[in-house]
Amino acid sequence: MSENVELTNPVELSVGGMRGHIFRRSIHVGLAFLPLIYFEYGEAVSQKVGLTLPQFVSSMVFLLFIIEAVRLKFGITVYGQREYEAEQISALGWGAFGIGTVFLLAPIEAYAWPLILSLSFGDPFLGEMRRRGMNTREVILSSTVFLFFVWLACWHWFGTPLWMAFYFAPLCVAAEWPRLRYIDDNATMVLIPLGMILLFEPFLQLM
Repeated sequence: MSENVELTNPVELSVGGMRGHIFRRSIHVGLAFLPLIYFEYGEAVSQKVGLTLPQFVSSMVFLLFIIEAVRLKFGITVYGQREYEAEQISALGWGAFGIGTVFLLAPIEAYAWPLILSLSFGDPFLGEMRRRGMNTREVILSSTVFLFFVWLACWHWFGTPLWMAFYFAPLCVAAEWPRLRYIDDNATMVLIPLGMILLFEPFLQLM
């Protein structure tokens, strides 16, 4: 996300105003269904098109980036996108890349669910807390607590190790915080925690 954008109201920058903003948030929350589709139906769908599941995921990510390239070529923004996304890869494009990478590299389902749900629910939560004028400390604290319960729910439903909630909830918040000009936080919020999981995965197996 651009450093300049952080200082402005995302509603004012959204194509479609408040309705466009709400639509974008709805798409973000809707990403929570992707792990369900992937783990329940991914194999069947990929077999129908003659691909392995990793090949299918990679193809979808490449397809989205081709669409992004065409969109950027003509400087197009669609309903719900921010104005500055006419000149850089959109949040959706970075989110698709991040989620696709999680599906391809996350060792087990119990890690993939909380990573993607942290992006799907956590990023909009952080954004709305900022938009409502909360100070930095309040945003960090409330978002960490919120994501702690997301990871706690994944422990209950998907077998994610309980101790990970204490470390990865604040890590996901920290990973969203950097304001990089061309890399959206939709990517950093999943790729940084995923990188930590991959780095310490042999140790995680012993926990």
